[in-house]
Amino acid sequence: MFGKNLGKYLSLDETSLSNGELYTILTNKDARGKKGSIIAIVKGTRAVEVIAVINKISESRRNMVKEVTVYMAGSMNLIAKKCFPKTEIVTDRFHVQKLAYEAVQEQRIKLRWEIIELENNEIEISRKSGQIYKPNLLSNGETKRQLLARSRYLLFKSKSKWTPLQIARAELLFELYPSIEKAYNLAQELSYIFENNTNKNVARLKLAQWYNKVEEAGFKSFSTISRTIQIHYQTILNYFNNRSTNTSAESFNAKIKDFRRQFRGVRDIPFFLYRLTKIYA
Repeated sequence: MFGKNLGKYLSLDETSLSNGELYTILTNKDARGKKGSIIAIVKGTRAVEVIAVINKISESRRNMVKEVTVYMAGSMNLIAKKCFPKTEIVTDRFHVQKLAYEAVQEQRIKLRWEIIELENNEIEISRKSGQIYKPNLLSNGETKRQLLARSRYLLFKSKSKWTPLQIARAELLFELYPSIEKAYNLAQELSYIFENNTNKNVARLKLAQWYNKVEEAGFKSFSTISRTIQIHYQTILNYFNNRSTNTSAESFNAKIKDFRRQFRGVRDIPFFLYRLTKIYA
């Protein structure tokens, strides 16, 4: 722990150093990923243990913190609330959007498995009748199985960022599978709320309207996301005060991964942490 690096704007995240072993890391945004970034690195993610470490910093100093950004997890929220009780907690909007994108992919993968099963049945029938199986090709030269597999990346992007080839593929995909288009539009509308609103009250209204669309759509995954947002409602809306995200923590995680890659993994964790803190703390 490096209490002297405590600043007014913090990020709380978790990172893996070796073999999936997780550490909770508290960083100072004002240091911009350079010297003075690391405030604390705590082995594990148990809230009780992390709180015990961070609370070693004097309460008067912790009360100077204005904002802590966290990703959407109960333990992270608990750590932030207990360690920084007078601070505004902001749930990272990219983790919220990620859930929506995953719900879209879930719909695509579900249909892909159905097509694979159908194709397997057709191949077996062709073999039994002594014929060579010839898959039906779509207008773009792909099979339905290929279309669903190759549409993965375009469903993560907004329509304005699609290439001409992706536009043609998306049109065909949405024509054949309207449920994917409906799920994609819901995810994009959620992203639009975060990207194009600066007023908290307006955002609150837009989210309420989005909830209604989710109920009408009838997707179980999106209904779960809607409930999750409602549970973390206040901290999610806090994003619209300063439009703060946890990207600084993600960026710092990338630095750690790159550092780890340079040394071909981590064999001696205490020594790795020593080097890490020497540079960034």
